[in-house]
Amino acid sequence: MMKKMRFFWLILVFVGVVMLLPNVYAEKITLNYEGGMDIEISYPDEIVAGREGVISILVKNNGWEDKQDISFLFSNDGNTLDVGKSDRIVIEKLAQGGSYGGNIDLRIPSDTKPGIHFLNLKYSQVFVANNETPQPAIFHDIAIPITVKEDANVRIYTKMPESIFVNAEFLIEVELVSEDVDITNVNIKIIPPKDIEFRGETSHTFSKIQKNTLVGITSRIITPTEEVNTEYKLPFEIILTYTDDVGEEKQDSQTVSVILRPRTFMELTTDGGIWIGDFFIAPYVSLGTIIGIPAGAIISLLIRKNQKSTKKRPKKKKI
Repeated sequence: MMKKMRFFWLILVFVGVVMLLPNVYAEKITLNYEGGMDIEISYPDEIVAGREGVISILVKNNGWEDKQDISFLFSNDGNTLDVGKSDRIVIEKLAQGGSYGGNIDLRIPSDTKPGIHFLNLKYSQVFVANNETPQPAIFHDIAIPITVKEDANVRIYTKMPESIFVNAEFLIEVELVSEDVDITNVNIKIIPPKDIEFRGETSHTFSKIQKNTLVGITSRIITPTEEVNTEYKLPFEIILTYTDDVGEEKQDSQTVSVILRPRTFMELTTDGGIWIGDFFIAPYVSLGTIIGIPAGAIISLLIRKNQKSTKKRPKKKKI
């Protein structure tokens, strides 16, 4: 019984890991043809010019009879797409209930113009009546849309409060994700305004970031101590440099502005502290400390006095 339970949990863990894996094929075409032939074509939704992709074919014979001479022939008008070394998948015979899967490599020439390009697929099959007599071949034309991008997407996301006030600390978070390719020699540099101090590193380096892997860094900014009478914007510049999958060095930048404003009578800080006028209460300060020592001493004296008054006095012995 214990072995069966362990096996069951191993299956659940395996399924969970598979579900967490990145989806290589973002688009699918599902077709149903004569004789119960079900076909699923999976392909990338976008490919960067000069890069490679994979087209996956899965065919299932859900009919009552066998099929034979099944073929998938790929072609492209204008040679804007290259299907690699092999341009076809051939299946000699597929019995009732059988299935077959195969892949075709797809290469996008560097000079391909951005936009939607169609890869032509000619499908053919021979139906075997009563599993004995081959029938005339059946043909179908399928168009697979491939979206070509000029360059890979590397996105920067910066998180920080919309407004900040003086004499306080605030979090700044920068997240980076490369949507199309692996990148190397990655450097993220944060350039704060002159009147803002920085707690932590302003430059972060990563040797490699894999495709669709989110990387985040967190730091703190320290605002000036002098009060301000009006609000104004403070620009933070994020500079990203990296090397893409074909060895080209790239740079991108982002400017994020935050409003520096006067502090109101009561302000909550990101770490749980409270400003009440010019008095700051740290998040780790106890209630007794907030009330003040004199109040605490008075409460303590009152408690002790109350305890003494409730004690019973010993009775005097009669002589």
